Amino acid sequence: MKSEYDFTKGERGKFYDPDAVFNIPIYLEPDVDEFMYHLAEEKGVDLQELVNNWLRANIQLVQSIH
Repeated sequence: MKSEYDFTKGERGKFYDPDAVFNIPIYLEPDVDEFMYHLAEEKGVDLQELVNNWLRANIQLVQSIH
């Protein structure tokens, strides 16, 4: 690392986007990942799609109880 950096030609906010949406990565435990991976493979769907559908189903279940 340099002891000093020259920001005289820098442009403040050049990459700032107030409407940016960030996706938070979620890491599955190895046993859950393996199970879901094989299930997604059997069903011929993307792992992300399968996990999202499972989570949506659980959200609906929780909401129906409240």
